[in-house]
Amino acid sequence: MIGMPSHIKNAKRIVVKIGTSILRTPSESFSHKEHLRICDEIYSLLRMKKQPVVVSSGAIALGMKSTGIKKRPKEMPALQACAAIGQGKLIGAYESYFLKKGIHTAQVLLTRDGLENRKRFLCSRDAMQKLLEMNVLPIVNENDTVAVEEIAFGDNDILSVHVAHLVGADLLINLSDAEGFLLKDGTRVREVTSEDEIDTKLLMHLSDTRREETVGGMRAKLVAARVAMRLGIPFMIVNGHRPNILKEILDGSDVGTFFIPSKEKKDQRRKWIAFSAVRKGILTVDEGAFDALANRHKSLLPGGISKVQGNFEEGEVVELQTAGGRVFGRGVVKYNSKDLARIMGKRTDRIRELLGRESSCEIIHRNDLVLWSAR
Repeated sequence: MIGMPSHIKNAKRIVVKIGTSILRTPSESFSHKEHLRICDEIYSLLRMKKQPVVVSSGAIALGMKSTGIKKRPKEMPALQACAAIGQGKLIGAYESYFLKKGIHTAQVLLTRDGLENRKRFLCSRDAMQKLLEMNVLPIVNENDTVAVEEIAFGDNDILSVHVAHLVGADLLINLSDAEGFLLKDGTRVREVTSEDEIDTKLLMHLSDTRREETVGGMRAKLVAARVAMRLGIPFMIVNGHRPNILKEILDGSDVGTFFIPSKEKKDQRRKWIAFSAVRKGILTVDEGAFDALANRHKSLLPGGISKVQGNFEEGEVVELQTAGGRVFGRGVVKYNSKDLARIMGKRTDRIRELLGRESSCEIIHRNDLVLWSAR
């Protein structure tokens, strides 16, 4: 990396995602020696007056190790059982290390539905902020014991982006098995400047493999990187097996792959709309409405809507797509789906006639709209 990007040089609040593969060896599904090494690196951040937040996998693998299970279970109840067995042991390993350094840890278990609700999101954000103010080290994991397919993050790569968003992180570091993103010829990609580069340059070089104890892979990391860039969060993929890797990053060494965040500024509420909020429906808009939203910074009116999908209430979040099916944004609607189906494609001066009441002429106000593919 030529010169140290200001994103790294000035980073104070740093989320470090630790995958199961970083905490294992060829002979052990969970290695206490490797865990100790990683803890040493996290402690070095604290000594540098940084505010690390750890997103750590390993509970299921530790549960498997404890019960002698060799292959990762495929059934949800078995995965939940392994997580229940391993999670206490995982947080115990972190607490045992850091308590000797005079630092308390806090176990934070999240599920996706806990962040999709705006009120619960804000409560989680406030709790995390208080932990950091108290100089406590948060150890975050998905709440695998209660998570099911409908609410699971699926892997801690995307969970780490949720956490970085939640705490307002200055930098997100993903500890991987690889030196960064590698092309098929072994060349390391040093920087990625846009989402388009992910689509046109990186995806064709994927060759994921999966282990018995892990979920995800490089494809999941690219999904996480794309969202981080969109949210304005600097994101790095680095080799988590490399000694002193966190210090190397902050020293500006040429390591890993750095995904440069979007320069577009979004407030915290709009970031939540774009990423954390659950999507309750889809609105298809015509070319005129797309142009008005994407290029003329207008609000969405009923006349530009050609199709309403889903069952949603006023104040919920929906996705926006073109007639060709390309999703280009999200927004908070001012109508429920039934009323919107009655007024879509109609002029605003007919809303009262069709609904029998005076209502807003805007379906989604510009301030409640987030576009990420307006081109």
